[in-house]
Amino acid sequence: MAAATWSKTWTFFKGDWHEGNLPIMGIRTHAAWLGSSVFDGARIFERVAPDLALHCQRVNASAATLQLKPSVTPETWLGLVADGRRHFDPDAALYVRPMYWAEQGGPLLVAPEPESTRWCLSLYEAPMRQPDGFSITLSPYRRPTLETMPVDAKAGCLYPNNARALTEARSRGFDNCAVCDVLGNVAELATANIFIGKDGAIFTPVPNGTFLNGITRQRVLKLLRSAGVSVVETTLKYRDLETADEIFSTGNYSKVVPVIRIGDRSLQPGPLYRKARALYWEFAHA
Repeated sequence: MAAATWSKTWTFFKGDWHEGNLPIMGIRTHAAWLGSSVFDGARIFERVAPDLALHCQRVNASAATLQLKPSVTPETWLGLVADGRRHFDPDAALYVRPMYWAEQGGPLLVAPEPESTRWCLSLYEAPMRQPDGFSITLSPYRRPTLETMPVDAKAGCLYPNNARALTEARSRGFDNCAVCDVLGNVAELATANIFIGKDGAIFTPVPNGTFLNGITRQRVLKLLRSAGVSVVETTLKYRDLETADEIFSTGNYSKVVPVIRIGDRSLQPGPLYRKARALYWEFAHA
């Protein structure tokens, strides 16, 4: 088996910057075996970092949701990001990942001990994906509810479910998949939020406590509405995706990307997708 390869990485941990894939979790770390970790992901591309402050705020909120003790102010996160950028080429596309996790368990071990919360900030090179589009299908797996999982946090424990949906879709020749909630309504893609275009209007699943209302999703929605585009947050079935004029995704890692095939049906990047992407790029570089 080939060894894993890592892009250029710098991590701030325990008061200093460290280069490389830093091993910071031991075998008995609570997060390593009981999943008490949260993170956020921001993008730096073309020398801009849109909505970075919102990502720094959200990681703190996610930590509190998982019973951790957030101790880094958003302003400190922002200062550390600015400092860490000196380790990279000014034009490098970077992923920014602040994290919290529990080192120890509390009573009966399963719940984390808030006072044992640790944190780090990792910056690493991650080229921006080209908007050449991707294919999707319907996943047989479902999103959990707020009563069963902390879906209102960007928590590491949520991602194995996304991973199995993605792996199953790729086994059938698709790049990604639509994942429904327990009632059979479309929630999101396995890796991003989803929008469809139909008869000149845009529709997207209404946040219902089964998926994270993404920062990039919220930003694109606001930009489209400010530009006079009709955007409706509503309940969508997979059939609505199958009959859409166009489909696109929003997410921090790839920003705004078109879907070019759903099932056996080919799609073209449409005018609503192009409008959304242009508006986002204009906002990011303002």
